Amino acid sequence: MKNVINKKILQLFKYSMAIFLVSFVFNSCQDSDLEIRHDFPFEVQIMPVPGKIAENETVEIRISLLTSSNFNGTMYSVRYFQYEGAGQLQYYSDPPYLPNDEYPLKQKQFRLYYTSKSSESHLFSIWIKDSFGNERKVDFEFDNAS
Repeated sequence: MKNVINKKILQLFKYSMAIFLVSFVFNSCQDSDLEIRHDFPFEVQIMPVPGKIAENETVEIRISLLTSSNFNGTMYSVRYFQYEGAGQLQYYSDPPYLPNDEYPLKQKQFRLYYTSKSSESHLFSIWIKDSFGNERKVDFEFDNAS
């Protein structure tokens, strides 16, 4: 008789554990709000540039994009707009950029070259954007060196 009661208690324990495990699995799978991060903000680091520029002089602008993580699928682009003065901005030996057109960036560390085309002061902004919609603006101002 004691053996039968022990078997019944053991059987009851096994069934309750099975029900507990099944309910645990179903309850843990109900939350489908898996947090997948799609946003990787970045910062723009600019090496110092001169404050003055003469007509037909070229200034090198060294830029580094600093990210908290290394997601390989992130693409970056650059565009610029000239508020004051006349000049050209270009990437290495590529043709000069057109204002407000986006150009893809190949690396996170790169150099842009600004060439003055007038003898007045220059004021322009560069916008760098990633494929997630994050955008950073950097302003540049050069006085006339003549």
